[in-house]
Formats: sequence, C-alpha cells, structure tokens
Amino acid sequence: MPRLPFRTFIAASLLLSASMTYAAGVKVEVLQSKLDHPWSLAFLPENQGMLITLRDGQLRRWQPGEGLSDPIVGVPKVWAHGQGGLLDVVLAPDFEKSRRVWLSFAEGNSDDKAGTAVGYGTLSRNMERLENFKVVFRQTPKLSTGNHFGGRMVFDGKGYLFIALGENNQRSTAQDMDKLQGKLVRLTQDGEVPQDNPFVGKQGARSEIWSYGHRNPQGMALNPANGELWLNEHGPRGGDEINVAKAGKNYGWPLATWGINYSGLPIPEAKGEIVAGTEQPIYYWKVSPAVSGMAFYNADKFPQWKGKLFIGALKEKNLIELTLSGDKVTEQTRLLDDHGERIRDVRVGPDGFLYVLTDESDGQLLKISPSENDDKAK
Repeated sequence: MPRLPFRTFIAASLLLSASMTYAAGVKVEVLQSKLDHPWSLAFLPENQGMLITLRDGQLRRWQPGEGLSDPIVGVPKVWAHGQGGLLDVVLAPDFEKSRRVWLSFAEGNSDDKAGTAVGYGTLSRNMERLENFKVVFRQTPKLSTGNHFGGRMVFDGKGYLFIALGENNQRSTAQDMDKLQGKLVRLTQDGEVPQDNPFVGKQGARSEIWSYGHRNPQGMALNPANGELWLNEHGPRGGDEINVAKAGKNYGWPLATWGINYSGLPIPEAKGEIVAGTEQPIYYWKVSPAVSGMAFYNADKFPQWKGKLFIGALKEKNLIELTLSGDKVTEQTRLLDDHGERIRDVRVGPDGFLYVLTDESDGQLLKISPSENDDKAK
C-alpha cells in the first residue's frame, strides 16, 4: 500500500469582488465570499445556479450574475455546535418532477446531545421556500457533544440513498450493531429500509445499516468507472482512509486503524493496523490531511483530469488530486496550497469545472480549472 510523503450582494458588487488567480497547476476564480462556514453545494438544473448549505442552518441559492439569495425559508432547526449544524444537500434523482431537496443536519435533544438527521422538502418554484419538510431518518441514540456527525449523502442511481454517519467521537459504538454511530446506511428514495439490506431480520442489528466500523466519513461519491460507492473518512492522529463500501462489511474502527490517539498513545481498542474480519482501506494517509468532500472527474471539459479523484483537505488546507489505476492510487498532487484555506467540499459542475467551498467564517465559493500552461502542456 503506498505511503506518499447573492441577493445579499448586488450583481455589480459581486462582479467587482470576483478575482482570478493562478495557483500551481490551476486557475482559481472566486465566485462568492462572505459565506459563514459553507458545508455543501448541489447544482440546480437548467443553469439555475446552485444550493449552498451554511453550517449555522442557512440554505442559500447562488446564481452567476445574481449572487447569493436570502436564506431559503422552511429549513429544519439545526443543532449548530462544534462540527454540528446544517450539513449536506442533494437533489432527488427526480428533482425536475418532484422538486425534492434532501438535507442532512445535526439534531439535538433535551440532554444537549445530538445526532445526524436526514429529511426532504419541496423547493418552491420561486426557490424561496422549502415546503413540507419531513424528517425520515434519525441517528440513534444521540451521543454527540459536537463531534463526528458524518452527514454525506449519495443517491446510487438505482433508487437508493446512502448516508454516511460518524461515531459521535464514541469509538466503540462503530462496532455496536444496535446503534447507528459509525455506520453507512442505505434507504429508499422515500426514506424506507430496503428489504435486501444486509442486516434486515438479524437480531440485535439495525436494518438500515449497509456497512459499519467507520469513524467520521466526510466525503462520498460514486465511481463512474464501475458504479461503486467510495467514501473517505478521518482517522485519529493519522490514518485518514479511502474505502469502497461493500454490503455487510466491517471497516475496522476502532479495532483496526493506521492512526494513533491525539495524545500520541495507541487507540485503546485497537488490535493493529490489519485485523482479521475487517476491511483494509484502498488507500490511507499516515499523516492526516483531514479529508473532506470528494468528487470523481468524469467530464470531457478537461481531458487531463479525466478519471482523477479530487478530495478536500481541512488540516492541510489544499485540494488533493489523486491519479487512479482501478482502485489503486498511483500518484497524488496538492492543489490550492497557496490559497491557504480549509477545503470543505468539491464538486464537478455540469460545465466541467471544479467547484470548491472553503470552510472559513469568510468562506468562499471557488471555480477551478487547469492553468493555461497546464492546458498547453496536454
């Protein structure tokens, strides 16, 4: 295994504040600033812009030339503490008909503990309201005091929704099958449990579970080469991982890990890096970049990026570009090092450009393309 060392802003002011810079290997355009810890984005059809979640609980629409909308009304109340708040946003596969928008978010209880919840609402035609929001999934029990919510969502193209859940910084729960901490769950497009989920009917196991032994998944995407679901997750001190999620499999945490505790001591429950009965990551980092959003590049716009995997890095404050051969990482490059901001999410736009969100109090929406020199070299 390799170990490689808005309406809030009028259009005129938006255009004046936009900037174009050239970092190593890429061209960077700042489309929007003054975003308070943005977490995720989803592209609307027919050039209607994108939806952006802000961790404090706001859902906004951004459009070229128009900027940022006022907050969309009807978003559920979120538990905005620590890493918690409004998290992922995805459109239903039949959005153009149903107008369903799915959100994941941290939801609190009366004991000031929280867990990840997921639901959907109907986006009004004027895109100002999210109507009839319905929560269809709740992580139970609620154990988080502000850490490890996970929250990424992916529709698999076969009628199912996958939701990645952190273990709320309660390590052993990732192995407890009667709890939803440290799990990847699979639901139908209406939030029901599919009857072919691997643990349906098994005593002592939650039927929503697809796989388990996850720590804190922060990025998830379908591999366009084969349709497999890939996810990345934070290790502790070291041991960030990329895994391919298979039905019923145990991904090891906290029994198997390539990291150590933040104190420098071993993880108390760990039995080693490789443990029988657990799955090994297809790639890991011995020194954690603190991986976040991830996207496979499958557009035709920039052939030099075709087949690459892009992952945000929160601690390293850059964008990781991975070259793949099947499910092997053969090379990695760092982009946006000189931008110096935490990268929370990365998506491939319908226009073939990369779009990136920076996780800062003055967060930015960036549009990324290869630099002119890189274009000419290909």
